[in-house]
Amino acid sequence: MRYDLLAGAGMPAHAPVLMRAPTILVFDSGVGGLTVHAEIAKARPDARFIYAADDAAFPYGRLSEDALRARVVRVMERLVERFQPDAVVIACNTASTVVLAALRARFSIPFIGTVPAIKPACAMSRSKVVAVLATPGTVARDYTRDLIEQYAQDCDVALVGSTRLAALAEAHLRGEAVDDDALRAEIAPCFIERARSDGTIARTDVVTLSCTHYPLLLPRFEALAPWPVTWIDPAPAIARRVTQLIGPAPDHAPAAAAAGAVFTSGAGVTPALERALAARGLGDVEIEAMALAE
Repeated sequence: MRYDLLAGAGMPAHAPVLMRAPTILVFDSGVGGLTVHAEIAKARPDARFIYAADDAAFPYGRLSEDALRARVVRVMERLVERFQPDAVVIACNTASTVVLAALRARFSIPFIGTVPAIKPACAMSRSKVVAVLATPGTVARDYTRDLIEQYAQDCDVALVGSTRLAALAEAHLRGEAVDDDALRAEIAPCFIERARSDGTIARTDVVTLSCTHYPLLLPRFEALAPWPVTWIDPAPAIARRVTQLIGPAPDHAPAAAAAGAVFTSGAGVTPALERALAARGLGDVEIEAMALAE
């Protein structure tokens, strides 16, 4: 079973609603944000989409918070100047937990972020054993630990920082083979058994996918899991938040012309990835070269 949540904490409850087809920029360090793009495209098929991947700096978790903040603001300045988006979705948990405040201070357009779904995960868990599957960067953030302190209630929350899953998801979308054993090893720490005082065993029953790359591998996770759990995917709720901010698509709105994808390196853009992008309506692939050292 899959579950989604309302995302976009920190944004105003009411914002101007656009009466025309918007331009929406979806931003990530790699291709994980495509899971979010797909849901937003369902909600606003009339929108012009730009998918921007800062793959020159992938993965973001290896950067310090100061370096990450400076990097994303600098890249965003170029993207906003070029594409003039009406809204920007930061489809990256690590960037959202560090950079959203700086982006909202720098730009006047709406920014919608992605944060670990700890509140809904704990609210829906019956066993009170929950796992947060994320990148090491997201696991290390004070923001994530603050969410646990505020919303965990009586849940046992395990923070699982995977060092490999984002790269494995990237490889999967590039058309490379990804071994089941590698995936099984990365998700195994999410599956926890706790002895209760009454002698029964409590097992993990909810896993929140706190990296947008991970839903790319969700069918594999479901097949490899040692027992069934509810997987929380943030993408549908992010799409709902976008429509709250800029309005729903008008009735009978025509689909927008194919937009495109921009990579700051493009080193991992393979024919298989180009086909995957084209299948999502992102047929134009460009390299907006911006090395990490710039």
